[in-house]
Amino acid sequence: MADAVITEFAGTRKGPITRFYQYSRDGVRVLDTGKNVQRLYLFGPSADMMTERDITNKEKILRRFIFDQNGMLEETFSFGQRPRTFRYENGGMQIAVREGGQYGAVGKTFTFDHNGIVETAWGRDGEIERVYIFDAGNDSITERASGWYGPVSRTWIFEGIDASVFKEREAFLQFIVFTERNDEVSDSALLNSAEGDTSVDENPSEKPRQKKSSEISYAERHSGR
Repeated sequence: MADAVITEFAGTRKGPITRFYQYSRDGVRVLDTGKNVQRLYLFGPSADMMTERDITNKEKILRRFIFDQNGMLEETFSFGQRPRTFRYENGGMQIAVREGGQYGAVGKTFTFDHNGIVETAWGRDGEIERVYIFDAGNDSITERASGWYGPVSRTWIFEGIDASVFKEREAFLQFIVFTERNDEVSDSALLNSAEGDTSVDENPSEKPRQKKSSEISYAERHSGR
């Protein structure tokens, strides 16, 4: 199988390219705009594991993702990083993400809908942080902030693989992992670049920046602040 290529754009597909993903039977390589490898994920010999490797030492495992019929366990091998569990609920129509293990607090949920997938922050009854919309044509996924009609944060264009592959729960969890944002690409940069769906009357700089769920501490979630 030839490698599939997923191209990530900031905002709509008219926006600047921010990353590339080379997807193959062996794993996923995350590339910057200069085609330099930034992250490396390898699939295990069986279908129940994926590992993130150090790009300078492929034998070094940074994170391990173990899949079973209940969801996914993320194991970390870096100091200060907590493990996470991603557990299927409601007949597989929802994924609850817990930090610190299977008994940790629910930090966010993913809910599958016929239009796409909704990600909420602040637990089960939290606010919508973003949605993933599988576009007509089966060649792209659009990420919108704050809801179905929110500003477009990112768009992924698929070549050599159908976007609908990632509607499957396990494949979607892989997608969430390898498309994670890092410090190089901030929310503000994504929301303010080539934004075709934002009203000309809107000024994003005047809006208060929402905290991402990854920036919300365990203590804050329990205090409700």
